[in-house]
Amino acid sequence: MADKLDDITVSEEEREFEAETPSVEVPEVTGGEPLKKAKRSATPSTARAKQRAAAPGFFARTGQFIRDTRAEMRRVSWPTANEVKNTTIITLIAVIFFAVYLFGIDRVWAYLIDHLRGWLGG
Repeated sequence: MADKLDDITVSEEEREFEAETPSVEVPEVTGGEPLKKAKRSATPSTARAKQRAAAPGFFARTGQFIRDTRAEMRRVSWPTANEVKNTTIITLIAVIFFAVYLFGIDRVWAYLIDHLRGWLGG
């Protein structure tokens, strides 16, 4: 087993990941300097207005969502018609088997309870 582990290699290729841009800039912490508290602005509404102006609108976000969805759907591995047919048949057989099994167990318990009630004088 250890020989197999020695044969495993890792590719040095860089993979391309979707970059997420942070919505807030994080200050760099150097050495042991404590972080300075940010002062609150006197007019918070101007900060909100700037943030709203920088944020994309509804239609831009919707368009980006649709583009992202299309890109993700291209990566999906879809089953073939034959695989869908086979798994459907397996599922139907399993459902029928368990339905018959549970029906049988229910009938056995109903029989036992009815006769137990009769034997106990109920």
